[in-house]
Amino acid sequence: MKPILKNLVEMTGHRDHLRLEVSVLSTLQKLSGITKVRALEMFTDGGATQVRPRTWVQDGELVSTDSEAASDPHREPLQNYPALCQCIENREIRATASMHKGRYTLWLPVWMHDKVSTCLEITQSRPFSAHKLDVIQGIFHVYQNYQSLLDYSERDALTGLLNRKTFDEQFSRYTTASMARRARPATTGLAGEAQASSCEPPARQWLAVMDIDHFKQVNDRFGHLYGDEVLILVANILRSSFRSHDRIFRFGGEEFVVLLRSTSLATAHKVFNRFRLAVQEYPFPQVGQVTMSIGFVSTSMGSPVEILGQADQALYHAKESGRNQVCFYDDLVASGQLATKVTNDSVELF
Repeated sequence: MKPILKNLVEMTGHRDHLRLEVSVLSTLQKLSGITKVRALEMFTDGGATQVRPRTWVQDGELVSTDSEAASDPHREPLQNYPALCQCIENREIRATASMHKGRYTLWLPVWMHDKVSTCLEITQSRPFSAHKLDVIQGIFHVYQNYQSLLDYSERDALTGLLNRKTFDEQFSRYTTASMARRARPATTGLAGEAQASSCEPPARQWLAVMDIDHFKQVNDRFGHLYGDEVLILVANILRSSFRSHDRIFRFGGEEFVVLLRSTSLATAHKVFNRFRLAVQEYPFPQVGQVTMSIGFVSTSMGSPVEILGQADQALYHAKESGRNQVCFYDDLVASGQLATKVTNDSVELF
């Protein structure tokens, strides 16, 4: 029991979801009879729910993937896990099944904001006893409660979107990981494969800064109560306009940021304009029509400060050029409408 208590103390010392996930799996792995532990990530792609391993044991060590969920070759449909699928549909706390002889699996879905995006998977060679299930469920409840506390600290109180502090932490970590991936030597495949992939537009990551047009007039004319309602409704439209593995943040005031993952430039234009039109056509109570200005940039080059600054420049250009439009930073620079600037993270030089 002492090793478990020690692991629980260590688990609640983390301030990061992924490290907390690794810690709870490490705790569960130390229980007698456990042969395999994994954390599964669930996401929607093409209208279907997919599952992929995010953290697992490899050569005796717990490892996590930093790849995009939608492009993970190990992903598979949730329907391949019928017991887990039924558990989620019935909103149950756990599911068990014997997938093969001598292999018994327990799934513990993590419910947050009325949906499941993560599930712990525990496997052993014999059926789970009632006592073993109680111990595992107790550890899981500590983990889930602490996940909820972390999630609460990462979110904006009004809209429920991720907050500015979370963006600073996640985007810095994300750009560092992206630079490391680009620095790795490229693997060469078959000539036919290289030729086929070259025909497709490259998938990249995009950062968009969005601002509600004339929001001060909304507050001045209708009051802050209606202003808050506009922010909440815009946040809801954002959630329905982007995929589960994209990231949406509220920066404060009427400004939002979206990290759009693994898509082409043409699709990025289409997605951001589709969102802009969804806001424009939404009948906001009392207020009527609301519009958004959007500036976006690729995250492939530059430091976090540079990338965010470029998206900001594109946003301000959209504001100054009539509002209710989407502007791409590279297009503005190429056409001479914006001048590039050099930054050393503290001083900007034009």
